[in-house]
Amino acid sequence: MAQFINPFSDWGFKHIFGREISKDLLICFLNDLFAGEFVIKSLAFGNKEQIGLSKDSREVIFDIYCTTDEGKEIIVEMQNRGQEHFIDRALYYTSRVIVNQGIKGEWDYDIRPVYTICFMNFVDPLLPLGKFRTDMVLADRDTGKTVSDKIRMIYLMLPLFEKTEAECETDFERWIFVLKNMNTFERMPFLAKNAVFKKLAEISDLRTLSKKDMDKYEDSIRIMRDAYATYKYAIKTGLEDGRKQGLEEGMAQGMAQGMAQGIEKGMAQGIEKGMAQGIEKGMAQGIEKGKAEAEHQKNIEFAKLMLSDGDSTEKIQKYTGLTIEEIDAIAQSLH
Repeated sequence: MAQFINPFSDWGFKHIFGREISKDLLICFLNDLFAGEFVIKSLAFGNKEQIGLSKDSREVIFDIYCTTDEGKEIIVEMQNRGQEHFIDRALYYTSRVIVNQGIKGEWDYDIRPVYTICFMNFVDPLLPLGKFRTDMVLADRDTGKTVSDKIRMIYLMLPLFEKTEAECETDFERWIFVLKNMNTFERMPFLAKNAVFKKLAEISDLRTLSKKDMDKYEDSIRIMRDAYATYKYAIKTGLEDGRKQGLEEGMAQGMAQGMAQGIEKGMAQGIEKGMAQGIEKGMAQGIEKGKAEAEHQKNIEFAKLMLSDGDSTEKIQKYTGLTIEEIDAIAQSLH
């Protein structure tokens, strides 16, 4: 039976890395991530709600946002499921933090570096194939020489990290191995390698959680599992709808083309081509519909959790995109 927190849950990730009491864990991880580049001696957590550029702009919410002793601003995100435009989303988040550094009046655009670190429990097809860690910087296209160190995005695709416990050679590799597999451990590995893993074991031990924290953790796990189940069901129904629609459209297109070219030849060629095109189009539409339904269900579950924490309807609407009527209906269902 698992003994440690699942770091892929929203509450679990923030419990491990996003609190003052566990700040040294985050510092150790970041120093191992940037080994050989710079050393972070201390950091301060910042406001995770970055105010928009106008009154009507939605706030941007990060999992962890902090500033190092050297002034570097760091965003740390844990993304459990793939989503369209995830790379652009990270760029948007990073850019907003840079823009918020602006000063009214005279200013020479002397900005502080902003780094975004994305833990990804999925593989994004836009990133280099088969590469676990991707570092993106502003660089010359031909020479690869860095032009500016003020923006950097690091993507860590956890499914592509395949080293075993015995194969991990650096503390950074040990961190990734632990975070990827921690919810399955009965014991914490690497305790003799680095004292930080002993602290990690103490912080993440499920047996040490208070009842209040355990309730929050279990709610977070339930939301994560419900979102995954909804996602899988949406994909399944999307594929089924896509196949059905594809067959119907394929038959229609094939018959039309076959009639134009001749009954015998058209029935052989048109139906086959039409079915292939129709199935492909139908599957794409079905999957897209399924993703949208899964995202909507995820927002509903998040709204339930926020309502249980006493958050206002306006705040819930801002963070989930749900309508006031939907939030009211959810609130009624909880009573």
